[in-house]
Amino acid sequence: MMVPAALLMLGALTAVLAPRLLARAQWPEREPVVALWVWQCVVGAVLLCLGLSMLLSAAAAWQAVRGRLFAAAPHGVVDAYAMGASGGPWAAGTALALAGGALWTAALLAREVLRTRAGRRARSAELRERAPLLPGEDPTGARLVVLEGRRPASWWLPGAAPQLVVTTAALGRLKGSQLDAVLAHEQGHAAARHDWLLHCSRALAGGFPQVPVFAAFEAEMHRLVELAADDVASRRYGRLTIALALVGLNEDRGVFGPCSHPQAHVPQRVRRLLSAAPRLPAARRLRLTALATLVPAVPLLVAFVPGLSALA
Repeated sequence: MMVPAALLMLGALTAVLAPRLLARAQWPEREPVVALWVWQCVVGAVLLCLGLSMLLSAAAAWQAVRGRLFAAAPHGVVDAYAMGASGGPWAAGTALALAGGALWTAALLAREVLRTRAGRRARSAELRERAPLLPGEDPTGARLVVLEGRRPASWWLPGAAPQLVVTTAALGRLKGSQLDAVLAHEQGHAAARHDWLLHCSRALAGGFPQVPVFAAFEAEMHRLVELAADDVASRRYGRLTIALALVGLNEDRGVFGPCSHPQAHVPQRVRRLLSAAPRLPAARRLRLTALATLVPAVPLLVAFVPGLSALA
């Protein structure tokens, strides 16, 4: 079981080192979209290591799996993996443990999606009751819904007919193009499908709370998607406009005080917008993206090395 063990070791090494390296880096604040891609590639590489190790362990343990997995492989490839000598209880146990983890992850992701959809339907029904469609209004189009409320708030309700909901208190706070900047921020979330990133990160972190890479993945997804949406709005309406909109929506919530707050990331976002740090050069952004794309290729290379060596 040399190859499955090597894949497990590679996955563990990636899960330990990658979050530490990313935590020390300064560039994710300046390029959140690139950082989102890097995190997805890192987590994808870890999951790929586990998946390939599961398949090869199952092939080593059971002839039926081996026959299907290597059905189209040329003669000599199976011998290169030494499947006959690496079978036994260790291979079967590893395969079953990893398969259980995969099923558990899929179940949690399905639960997360179903729970989110149920909550979305409930909020949509409540919204339709509080703000019914006007005569002649297109029910399938994007809506800007204004609700009575004493607390400034705005949120995006995704779905087949996405809606931006704004309270009357927020309209009193948002001046000039600040409302347009908030709309652009929420549209940035919807266009990039940030909700799916949040679903996957919550499912992994909830299913494997003792695995640091998944906990860091969830925390960084919540932070980076907000930074990325801030950048979308700032490119259209300016950094100062979206920063003032954030202050206007959150100044009554106590987020700018000295005490800790669940939305403590808001002051950090405002400081980032006001500091106006320049973006990374295009060449470096391209280099970081290319390097991140190569990370999931490493497990594939490790898994295919024996077979490629046999063919050579």
